[in-house]
Formats: sequence, C-alpha cells, structure tokens
Amino acid sequence: MIAKFCQDRGLTFHLRSVQATWPDGKYENYRVHCFSDDAAARVFRDHFDGVKFDPKRDRENGNVKGVWRRTGEYRQILEMGPLSVPEILRN
Repeated sequence: MIAKFCQDRGLTFHLRSVQATWPDGKYENYRVHCFSDDAAARVFRDHFDGVKFDPKRDRENGNVKGVWRRTGEYRQILEMGPLSVPEILRN
C-alpha cells in the first residue's frame, strides 16, 4: 500500500529503522520513511498520519546509532491512517 501510494505520486524514499524510547523506559522500534524534501514527506504524513522525524534533531544530535528520545507518555500505535496492526499482533 505504501509503495503504490508513493509510486502513484512520484515520491521516492529510503527506509530506515530507529528505536524510540520514552521517559518511562518503554520503547518501540519504528520503520522510518525518509524523503529528500519536506513537501514529499508532508504528503506522506498527511495520508498515513505519520509523525515527523528529523534525524539531526531527534536522534541524539544526529548520532546514526542513537535512539529517538520521545517526550510525553508512551502510546502504542495501532492505526495510522489507512494502516493498522492486525488483532493477533496487538498486546
């Protein structure tokens, strides 16, 4: 679904993964779709209800192996736009 959405709009991206951690110690691995310009990323986020990730700001000052230090309270993401986690994989 993601590949078709991007192909139909001429968007190209790279996939990366990052571990997000919250102040209470909870963590989750994220698959991050990286776009070369903010306009393309905005189109993607608007459709899939994504969260903006800036590796230079959010990944321990740009450390390639750094974690994404999130703020606030952890909330498990079960649905993002048209995507959802199957019931069998939910906690």
